[in-house]
Amino acid sequence: MKTPAAAFPAGAPGVLRPGPARRGTPASGSRRSAGAVARGLVALTKPRIIELLLVTTVPTMLLAQRGVPSVRLILVTLAGGTLAAGSANTINCYLDRDIDALMKRTARRPLVVGGHEAIRPGEALAWGIALGAGATALLGLMANWLAASLADAAILFYVFVYTLLLKRRSPANIVIGGAAGCFPVLVGWAAVKGTIAVPAIVLFAVIFLWTPPHFWALAMKFRDDYAAAGVPMLPVVATAAEVTRKIVWYSYAMVAATLALAPYAGWIYGAGALGLGGWFLAEAHRLHAQVARSGADPSADPGPRPLPMRLFHLSITYLTLLFVAVAVTALLPWGRW
Repeated sequence: MKTPAAAFPAGAPGVLRPGPARRGTPASGSRRSAGAVARGLVALTKPRIIELLLVTTVPTMLLAQRGVPSVRLILVTLAGGTLAAGSANTINCYLDRDIDALMKRTARRPLVVGGHEAIRPGEALAWGIALGAGATALLGLMANWLAASLADAAILFYVFVYTLLLKRRSPANIVIGGAAGCFPVLVGWAAVKGTIAVPAIVLFAVIFLWTPPHFWALAMKFRDDYAAAGVPMLPVVATAAEVTRKIVWYSYAMVAATLALAPYAGWIYGAGALGLGGWFLAEAHRLHAQVARSGADPSADPGPRPLPMRLFHLSITYLTLLFVAVAVTALLPWGRW
């Protein structure tokens, strides 16, 4: 059943704005090469985001196994996770194609650009659904149905809770909606154990608390983009000082969550989490201090890299190293308590 446009507020998903958003339709009679279509479909899955999700999956599987699971299971779980994340990202691009056309950061996405590079909206939606179905079948038949169900939950949460319900309506969008990016650790654990246990829940909490500082730093840099598109990301609706204060709060909560895993993981992980946490907190405080001291937009910092982007890139390195510590502890028996 189609939802009438009147059911959505202005700018809500499903109500495409006129003008730039229509650039994503190929010109009548234009011919698209198979290679261009394939590249566009892959780009819709946002491969760089998927890479970070997979970085958290394998260490979680190693921790669940307390060693190395079968290569087959690892490959199946990574493939299923890739398909699930690609499904969620593709459907997100389909739903957000109107606002993507209004933001410089997303203006080159396949559903926005025109000509022979364009992907038709119907093609994107079908691609996203097919990827999700493939993820379900692969994980369910070759791992277990709990892992498949969790992957499906991640897709549904990202599409319906984050993209459709929260993104354009609430500055809490990334706080709540970011939970979708936490599911890979549950999928990885479930693939190995067939159940969910406390360590997996703690790792879920770590990523949940990591997401707001990570994304708000990026949103500070692209504040004008989000404002132009009418998306109420926190940096759009709050002062820079309030944003950085919340970044610091969430950073402390995240570090506390990482330390809560130490009794389950081991002393090598605990030492790594403590050192990495101190590093992250120092950078979060640095960003907040600059804003509190000058009141200036930190994105305009004259240094080699604006401080919000320093924190954004550091957050990726931080999460990667943290999960490397998880993997090392899982593989070294003498690294446990």
